[in-house]
Parts: sequence; structure tokens; C-alpha cells
Amino acid sequence: MEFQQRLPQNLKETVLFMAIISLISVNLIAPVITVLEVGFSLSHWEMVFHQLPLLWISVIILVVLTQQPANKLASYFLGENASFRSAMLITAMCNVFLMSLVLTILGTWIGTSSVTLDPIIHFFAKWPRNYTIALVVEAFIAQPIARSAMAWLHRGQVTTPSQLS
Repeated sequence: MEFQQRLPQNLKETVLFMAIISLISVNLIAPVITVLEVGFSLSHWEMVFHQLPLLWISVIILVVLTQQPANKLASYFLGENASFRSAMLITAMCNVFLMSLVLTILGTWIGTSSVTLDPIIHFFAKWPRNYTIALVVEAFIAQPIARSAMAWLHRGQVTTPSQLS
């Protein structure tokens, strides 16, 4: 019952859930990675801020494209009787894994506004850091907030026996 209350139940809730997670993730992950890459300055923050809409759209598209492969990958690691929390963590790890593979390259191209071989050449040096940052944000900040929002939304929809009569 707990997991049903904390996850989206229909398309409208799924869109809201994805919006919450993606907005939090994009607004935290991209600036943190940029600060680690080039240091912090107001001009760097402004550069990231202007790239966030395109990055956000890319993240939404990637979420849709990687959802099914990530779920299959997660089911490989999860047993039949996996708890809600372990299922959420393993699924988040798989989603972040697949998305970080693409976004380590695509995010650099979007952030720098240029398509170069640099993110491909330095992929194995940068991807572990990017994956770790994304996993921490996703598993411990974005998804818990989105699941709490779903629980809050569903708590308002619970029908009591007195409301039925």
C-alpha cells in the first residue's frame, strides 16, 4: 500500500512526477558539474542558467527513452520479493546509469554550445563523477521529494467510508 501512495497512478500524475524530478535534477546536477569543471563565477552560472531549458527537454526525452530498458535492468538485480525502498533505489541507479552515459556527452555539448570530441575523449574520466552526482541528487533529493508529493496528492484523494454514504 505504501508504494502505491508514493508513486504516480495515472498519466497526469506521471507527468507531474517526471516534472518534479527532472526540474530538481537539472537545476542541481548541471550547476554542480559545471562548478567542478570550470569553477564558480556568476558568468558560469549565467551560462548554465541559459542552457537549462534545452538540457531539461533533453532529460525528459531521455527519461522516456530509457525508462523501459532501465526497468528491465533493475528487474535483473531485484528479486521477486524486493522491498519498496530497495526497488526504488535499484531502479534509480539503473535510470541514472543509462541517462548519465548519454548526458555525460550530450550535456557537455549543450552546456558548451558546441559539438566536439572532447566529452567522448574524456568520457571515462568524467562519467564516474557525473554518475555519482546524478545518483545522489536523484536518489536522495529529487525522487524522495517527488514521491512525497505523490503521497501528499493521494492523501487528499483517500475516500473514507463516511464519504461513500
